[in-house]
Amino acid sequence: MNKIILFLSVVILMLSCTSKKDLVKKVTMSEKMIAESTVDVKNIKSHIYYLASDELKGRDTPSEGLDIAARYLATSLMRYGVKPVNHPSLDEYYQNVPLEEVSPPSGGSLKFDKYDIKLPDGFLMMRGANMSIDDTEFVFANRGSEDDLEGLDVKGKIVVAFCGFEGDDSPQSWFFAGRKKRGDAKARGAKALVEIYNSPQLPYNFLIQFLNTSRTGVADEDEDAGNAFPHVWVNGSDADLVAKLKESKGMKGSLAIEGIVKKRIKTQNVVGMLEGTDPKLKNEYIIYSAHYDHVGIGRAVEGDSIYNGSRDNAVGSVTVLSAAENIAKYPTKRSALFIFFTGEEKGLLGSEYYADNPVIPLDKMTYCFNSDNAGYNDTTKAMIIGLERTHAAPLIMKACAAFGLEAIKDNMPEQGLFDRSDNVNFAKKGVPAPTFGMGITKMDDEVNRYYHQPQDNPNSLDYEYLTKFFKSYVYACRLIANTNESVFWKEGDKYYDAGLELYDMKKTKN
Repeated sequence: MNKIILFLSVVILMLSCTSKKDLVKKVTMSEKMIAESTVDVKNIKSHIYYLASDELKGRDTPSEGLDIAARYLATSLMRYGVKPVNHPSLDEYYQNVPLEEVSPPSGGSLKFDKYDIKLPDGFLMMRGANMSIDDTEFVFANRGSEDDLEGLDVKGKIVVAFCGFEGDDSPQSWFFAGRKKRGDAKARGAKALVEIYNSPQLPYNFLIQFLNTSRTGVADEDEDAGNAFPHVWVNGSDADLVAKLKESKGMKGSLAIEGIVKKRIKTQNVVGMLEGTDPKLKNEYIIYSAHYDHVGIGRAVEGDSIYNGSRDNAVGSVTVLSAAENIAKYPTKRSALFIFFTGEEKGLLGSEYYADNPVIPLDKMTYCFNSDNAGYNDTTKAMIIGLERTHAAPLIMKACAAFGLEAIKDNMPEQGLFDRSDNVNFAKKGVPAPTFGMGITKMDDEVNRYYHQPQDNPNSLDYEYLTKFFKSYVYACRLIANTNESVFWKEGDKYYDAGLELYDMKKTKN
């Protein structure tokens, strides 16, 4: 007995002499070992070779190949022990996403003062249905923001505004801003939204090629019920026309659209969850997400017409599967929500629908750690889009360094990458949401050779690099899910205030 007491005394003395730094190091090393223990190159290859196989024919939205991919992801979650979320809108692991294919209007006109503008050269349909609005007053609202609309009487009127919000010159972000403005104007009783489009980055004649074609979007139940809210972009190249619209107070006009045909599409997000281990932190969730669709079959290149999408985004999907396998085996303090999105290539549609229809409230989501890729040209790096925008940056950098990779921020701001992946639909709601991607230093020939090309086959990937990449992501997931420190937006970020509002001002300024 005395020997036991003496032994315990020595152990206690040794522990008391051990520095806090050493103890943290031991815990960190343990987490690193856990992270890499489930990541195996054979598993990585088998997942990617299946999801990006010719048999799935490029996983277009919608397609049989996409449905097969969804089943594969769901059964993989099941095999790991990830559970479906108990929610009435879900069918096991599947969230039905009601999409529709919409043909362009065959005709339409916007009339005011001396102007009679026609589709598509004069204006383009952003959202709406076949309709006619006659003898209706126009009201100019600057950018159409909430502040701009405040105090304006827009009920029963056509709201006119410039595209985008103040200080934002990216046409890509104008699409998302338009959704917000459309909702605000409609909520205030307006009849339609007319935005003035003028951008040297993407001239109007190029815009016609993208918007005056059949498009796939989230179905609008109000439109289907006959309550369409028209939203159009007007060609703003005519200075006199723009001046007249700006001075439109009291001016009346009309808007008519005809020839739109809609077709419903069946597709689904795949969703699973794991409960956390900490009595308090388990009420918070980390979202691990990726899109699993691609662009299907297209123009043949060197005899190959199947756009397999190994990099974009079989790799991202398997990155999330790797996190699911690891966290299922070694649960984290915070709970985990795994989401595989449909329709990203059609306009971030699966994530848009989920963010508007979450199966667990968004204010319980502490972080969204998305994974998406265009390709890579530097196997010493991982590019995290939005790395510098949240307080989780040191954890992500540490995880990458542990496996010999350098975590770099997006150094191509002109590409607007943050707003081109599913993470942005969560960021707009206030959830901190970067995207973990492979190492790109610039959009060069090495990237473009595979990006949205049929050459993007599983056998073209560097699996030694991918093993480091997957281990880094899983380790970062564990660090974020187990930390007691804030991973919130950094103050001053464009989504900081949205985060404060989402979490009911409970987040303190960091």
